[in-house]
Amino acid sequence: MASDRQTAPQPTARGSEIRRHELAAFLRSRRERISPEQVGLPRGARRRTPGLRREEVAQLSAVGVTWYTWLEQARDIQVSVQVLDALARTLMLDASERAHLFQLAGATDPTPAASCPSVTPALRQMLRQLEPIPACIQNSRYDILAYNRTYSRLLCDLDAIPAEDRNCMLLVYTNKDWQAAVVHLQETQRLMAARLRASLAGHLGEPAWKMLLKRLEAQSPEFRENWRRYEVVGTRSKTKEFLNAHVGRLKLEHTDLWLGPEQGARMVTYAPADDESRERLERLYDLARAATASA
Repeated sequence: MASDRQTAPQPTARGSEIRRHELAAFLRSRRERISPEQVGLPRGARRRTPGLRREEVAQLSAVGVTWYTWLEQARDIQVSVQVLDALARTLMLDASERAHLFQLAGATDPTPAASCPSVTPALRQMLRQLEPIPACIQNSRYDILAYNRTYSRLLCDLDAIPAEDRNCMLLVYTNKDWQAAVVHLQETQRLMAARLRASLAGHLGEPAWKMLLKRLEAQSPEFRENWRRYEVVGTRSKTKEFLNAHVGRLKLEHTDLWLGPEQGARMVTYAPADDESRERLERLYDLARAATASA
């Protein structure tokens, strides 16, 4: 007796082949538009290839030259999300191009820039209602999923940071503006690495976590040193001091408000610890609001 159950259509061999060829053509077109100077490489007198060479893309993305060549030749090979993420960064893809890359590869982009279903309209309204108190929503990996206008100018111009790079760990270890705004930087870096280590236990092997750790270890000697300490620290509220580029020194009370029974997504707030900080936060909010209005 035939079953009435319907199953999702599976991709045909012909469809997969077409998609591989589209992926290969897309990679070639993006590679050819990037100049060596854009990625810090010398052009050289004998360069014939427009843009980057295949071996240069492979080197910058930390993948094998042969493997990347097969990818541009539309060979039937498996592509991990970590490799796709590295290629997207090397080829300087914008948000639409990055989404197209993952779609052609038949993969799901694990970065928070792809989608934030946990951030509801009600939560966004709460962020706005808290102003001028800086507030954001983060997950256990320190990805900044949403934020209000005051928070957008608290440590750097967060709106100018690509969505896939809005991660507090990356910013505190690699962004000069963010680092300059943190008064006790080395202590903060060490504490955040210890908190990340504690959170990692529940996410071992997850692609997005592996991608984050790989980036941090590649880009920050300070992170590598702190990560090797194997320190573990739980979450706790504390007073933090920031040196804001617009309004000066701020003394703020940091609080995590958990959005579920598990210690995953949380709303992070920074209430003023004294009257001077309160006045300066109000000025910072006015500046952020004016910048938003003129954008």
